[in-house]
Amino acid sequence: MLVGFGADISKALHAKRKRLEGYTKSSVKSSNLKIEQIWKSQQNERNKLNEDYRKQFSTVFNQWEGDVQKTKDQEEKLANLFRQQQKLFQQMRAAQGQRLKTIRQLMEQFMKSLEELENSHSAEHSTVQNELRKEMAIFQKKILMDTQKQEMASVRNSLQSMLM
Repeated sequence: MLVGFGADISKALHAKRKRLEGYTKSSVKSSNLKIEQIWKSQQNERNKLNEDYRKQFSTVFNQWEGDVQKTKDQEEKLANLFRQQQKLFQQMRAAQGQRLKTIRQLMEQFMKSLEELENSHSAEHSTVQNELRKEMAIFQKKILMDTQKQEMASVRNSLQSMLM
């Protein structure tokens, strides 16, 4: 009876073990499926999140690269404009320097011409004054001679009238 009882217990234990193994396998299989589903779901969520942010980052980086390119283009335009302005200022400075030099030369020529003109006028004045003095001396002599002739004529007339 003990042997029979031991065999029943052994069978019962064996059946329980089989059921436990079945439950365990079923539970492990179910857990593995759930874990795999959760993992796949989480992986899909991570992939979706990564893709969403990758698109957003890509958009922002493309905009940033566009901004950087625009900035480089503007820098280039500004540098070209600066070079043009610098060249223009140099040309203007050279032109103003040349005009200033021309003004100095004209001023020097004017002063020289003015001095020569003053010297010429002074010489003409001296010449005219000398000629006027000579003419005045001649007129004085003529007037003196005319006066003397008139006085002589007057004296003659007086003498003739006395004598006659």
